[in-house]
Amino acid sequence: MGPVPDLTDRADACARRLCAADSVLLASHIDADGLTSAAIASTALARAAIPHEVVFKKQLDATEIASIAACEYETVLFTDFGSGQLDVIAEHERAGDFTPVIADHHQPADAETEFHLNPLLFGIDGASELSGAGASYVLARALAEVADSRTEATAAGITATDEIDADNRDLAALAVVGAVGDMQTTQGELTGANRGIVEEGVEAGVVNETTDITFYGKQTRPLPKLLEYASEVRIPGISNDQNGAISFLDGLSVDFTSDSGWRRWVDLSDDEKQVLVSELLQHALRKGVPADKAQQLVGTTYTLAAEQEGTELRDASEFSTLLNATARYERADVGLAVCLGDRNEALERARRLLDNHRRNLSEGLQQVKSRGVERGEYIQWFDAGEEIRETIVGIVAGMALGVEGVDPDRPIVAFARKNDEETKVSARGTGRLVGSGLDLSVVVGEASRALGGDGGGHDVAAGATIPAGREQEFIEKADDIVGAQLAE
Repeated sequence: MGPVPDLTDRADACARRLCAADSVLLASHIDADGLTSAAIASTALARAAIPHEVVFKKQLDATEIASIAACEYETVLFTDFGSGQLDVIAEHERAGDFTPVIADHHQPADAETEFHLNPLLFGIDGASELSGAGASYVLARALAEVADSRTEATAAGITATDEIDADNRDLAALAVVGAVGDMQTTQGELTGANRGIVEEGVEAGVVNETTDITFYGKQTRPLPKLLEYASEVRIPGISNDQNGAISFLDGLSVDFTSDSGWRRWVDLSDDEKQVLVSELLQHALRKGVPADKAQQLVGTTYTLAAEQEGTELRDASEFSTLLNATARYERADVGLAVCLGDRNEALERARRLLDNHRRNLSEGLQQVKSRGVERGEYIQWFDAGEEIRETIVGIVAGMALGVEGVDPDRPIVAFARKNDEETKVSARGTGRLVGSGLDLSVVVGEASRALGGDGGGHDVAAGATIPAGREQEFIEKADDIVGAQLAE
């Protein structure tokens, strides 16, 4: 039946088409969701003995789709994108350039193709209930059913080592990383169709689902940094306050240091964790943090059972950040290699890229803080020019929501120079705004296309490309659309 029963028939049809191909070109997006999508699909294709090549695209537009067609593969598998460009892809299909198979979760364009696996086609929310990696996982499970993966893979010299590998349930770990990286958690928990994937991962022994502190960095950050940089719940006197975080820890009954310095969350015993959480909760309440907000200090967290404790790969959130630090700096090959199991050269390279990524994010956020944002009637925005990379400006925008001088209750739009002719647009919102009617996929899609550009994404996060020099026009159109959405 698979983890998402509503998608089973369509997944089976897509899997049968792939199994009928002599070879497949696998094209995927470059963020954490795209990298895990590619790794899941590539592993499943290999286990089904389907020869394939993997390519990554920063953005899928008519030019990039034409370049894919020029590769002259009879079958092309698109993961974590393709739905929004279905009209262009369908033109190539009609021209006989290739047969598309799409495993995506973004809003589909107004066109049809036979092998299109997207939760939105079946009433499942692609922004919060199933990611691109989730769609790829559903396809991978179907591939295991359709192909006799054990027999065929062995014949090709690729041995499926056990029953978990044979049915691809072990790939649920990567699907969880992709969903977490795509911000599909609600107070840390994956819901909707993602639940079925989590359950299969737990049953397969590759995913641990626990209740724990919700702060990012539990595996790798020293405790003062864990508390200082935590943005999940902002606590006066601790958040963004190095001395305050250290003073708080020094005032507790537990010694949080060792011979090598400050310990990490993962180094603590259960009793020590309980003391820290209890004291942190009491401190937050004393400082005026609302009780319902303070309760969010604890929530559902996901770890990967096969990964070494104390590393970035053990925690789904930290793993996803590591992946974001690769492809966004033109090293998608490194992120893919890590997903496929390289724990030597590729992992070390990814860690160096992560250090660089963190510096760039910190510098980008500082620029937004120092320069501030401009405001329209319904939205706020900043133009980073060439000072923030266009591949990370959306992350910076999301981080900026709620910092001093940035209104957490209105969508934020960020511009960054892509090249002399084009500007990258990234938009971020909040769950509360989405609940009030905001759909940034529609906002950036309509506003960018009115200017001769294109875009799309999700209700809470979306992106576009527009002609350089037309940023103010975009803001005016986007502001009008957001106003209409929130009024409704």
